Amino acid sequence: MIRVTLPPHLRKLAQVDGEVTLDVEGQVTQRTVLDAIEARYPMLRGTIRDHVTQRRRALVRFFACEQDLSHEPPDAPLPDAIATGAEPFMIVGAMAGG
Repeated sequence: MIRVTLPPHLRKLAQVDGEVTLDVEGQVTQRTVLDAIEARYPMLRGTIRDHVTQRRRALVRFFACEQDLSHEPPDAPLPDAIATGAEPFMIVGAMAGG
């Protein structure tokens, strides 16, 4: 089981409280985790990554094991602690200002 935390606005959209747990087939990567999230919560399609390019939205960041994984390749394996469910994969809404 993969544990995923979503930012409050996406939790509200998906109608979930707290962490969500997902089954991910095969290697655990950003792409496979996001595919599993979008399959289970279709209302989140297009909110975390672009519909067409599948690239991460500009104001969304990914963290795991106290590391920013936002700029890692989407098919790079996530840390073992994520794959085993010991640590959550965190999707965070970034702040912008000026």
